[in-house]
Amino acid sequence: MGDTDVTTDANAPWLIVGLGNPGPEYAANRHNVGFMVADLLAERMGGRFKRAGKAQAQVIEGRIGPPGPANRRVILAKPMSFMNLSGGPVNALKDFYKVPVANIVAIHDELDIDYGTLRLKLGGGDNGHNGLKSMTKAFGADYHRVRFGIGRPPGRMQVADFVLKDFASAERKELDYFVDRAADAAEALVIEGLERAQSTYNS
Repeated sequence: MGDTDVTTDANAPWLIVGLGNPGPEYAANRHNVGFMVADLLAERMGGRFKRAGKAQAQVIEGRIGPPGPANRRVILAKPMSFMNLSGGPVNALKDFYKVPVANIVAIHDELDIDYGTLRLKLGGGDNGHNGLKSMTKAFGADYHRVRFGIGRPPGRMQVADFVLKDFASAERKELDYFVDRAADAAEALVIEGLERAQSTYNS
């Protein structure tokens, strides 16, 4: 599917998923930027993550957007499986909360985009990202993505080593700003729709 909006039930909830690996040893890794954005969204929603029943995930239920038609019911989630098993917990949440696939937003790190650059899209391939690969296997590819650029590894460093390292000191100086912008983009996607959010945040 291309970068176009998909019409779904206006009253259906949205499921925003930050992708990462659980555990303090992974918390500051590049691969965990989805968790970082989800944590900021949780602060904005004024909630605390709690275990989601049988699903292997932490969730917050709340609403985002101004009062009125643009206000959206949102389930914010962090899968507590490892990245390459994200599809199972997300699929369980999708079924439990009755979320259409087109109302799922995955926030994840993206190697093929420069550091800090955002790209919003609907559907498409997984580009080797194991979290997306697992989600697509579980329920298809027609979900939204907020792609957070982390750039390519330097020199001959292996991709797996690069994504499981913490952001470099120079990158950390701007990380809070970029995480804040990614959270803004996720909110805009849900409230305003993909095309308007793309026009603002795709750079």
